[in-house]
Amino acid sequence: MKISYIFKLPITCILFLISFVSFSQKDFQGKAYYESKTTMDMSNFGGGQLTEERKKQIAERMKSALEKSYILTFNQSESIFKEEEKLDTPSQGGGMRFGMMSFTGGNQYKNVKEQQLIQENELFGKQFLIKDSLPKLNWELGSETKTIGQYICFKATAVKNADGFDFNSFRRPENNDKPKDSTKTNKDDIKETPKQIIVTAWYVPQIPVNQGPGDYWGLPGLILEVNADRTTILCSKIVLNPTEKDIIKKPSKGKEVTKTEYDAIVKQKMEEMREMFRGRGGQRGPNH
Repeated sequence: MKISYIFKLPITCILFLISFVSFSQKDFQGKAYYESKTTMDMSNFGGGQLTEERKKQIAERMKSALEKSYILTFNQSESIFKEEEKLDTPSQGGGMRFGMMSFTGGNQYKNVKEQQLIQENELFGKQFLIKDSLPKLNWELGSETKTIGQYICFKATAVKNADGFDFNSFRRPENNDKPKDSTKTNKDDIKETPKQIIVTAWYVPQIPVNQGPGDYWGLPGLILEVNADRTTILCSKIVLNPTEKDIIKKPSKGKEVTKTEYDAIVKQKMEEMREMFRGRGGQRGPNH
């Protein structure tokens, strides 16, 4: 008698149960492929002294650093996010240069169960291993939906402080022609207020994992799209339970630092390079 109730369930409930069983499997794994694009504000790049043609040349040079492809390999609790290797651009190595400044973003590991973040980064040829707790965002879940591929996604928003590398930090000050206040130090001159940005994410409850690209996670479904300031990360392909599964391995190379410590190191190097850039009159652009 009891078994007859199973056949009275709506078809949507049956599909949900099948999906739940699939994602509850111990060896469950998935792969999501993402395309990331970042636009630059070139309006005042170089202190407004560059021609439109020169700005266009700089933007083209930086295109490879601003458009990237990534793969997120995930299970119920862990994920590894890494840049997809491209055979046609072996010399780029996922890095970028600005003048003498260079850094390369490495593999990023997230464990949502243990709230752990581990990432390999290279800065000025030195390898760093960032170990910290997962950054948390206070997501506001909305009712708006849109379709990405074959998936119906729901909207979520959050506010965060902007972080990471900012190419616009190297532009010459807009008030170069104004007399400097003698009471201000160099640090006062380059001090910046942390910028807050709105993050818009689209997640799919049909894939019930708390994972997403980059630092983004914590929603009741895989995040397929993120829009944050001038950067958009969009999922182009999803493979669930691939025949050949990858080992999700924690990064282990480099000097161990916290996220705060690493950000301080990057900020210091950026300030040093900006002072050097100013000393040269701000005429040098990014190199290959």
